[in-house]
Amino acid sequence: MFLGEYVHAIDDKSRLAVPARFRQDLADGLYVTKGVDRCLYILTPDGWNRLADRIAGLPSMQAGVRQLQRHFFAGAAPLTPDKLGRIVIPQILREYAQLDGEVVVAGVHTRIELWSRAAWEAERERIDEQTATLAEQMASLGI
Repeated sequence: MFLGEYVHAIDDKSRLAVPARFRQDLADGLYVTKGVDRCLYILTPDGWNRLADRIAGLPSMQAGVRQLQRHFFAGAAPLTPDKLGRIVIPQILREYAQLDGEVVVAGVHTRIELWSRAAWEAERERIDEQTATLAEQMASLGI
């Protein structure tokens, strides 16, 4: 399970250090792809396979499904951390999420999200403003 929020910098060789707490779960490799809200998702191979199977199994005759499949699969990349726990984020994905300089690495249960620091701060502000509404929605779901 991925939990916590960390700020790391992308170095001049486009490498990002994976937080030490996450490294063991990603030692066998990982997948990075476009997420929603202009962030990136990092998934374990098992997590990727589960998500990929569900998305690939959707009815591709629907335009929205094809767009979703393109969004997740076209830019996806398998990566393996180096000995120091660093990964190189492909340029197309860095551009999509506007990752340059400081990056927020957020553990979100079954995935890791990568955000530009500015985008993460704006997202956190939106979440903080909607906490009461989110709590009501969770209560209606029995949580």
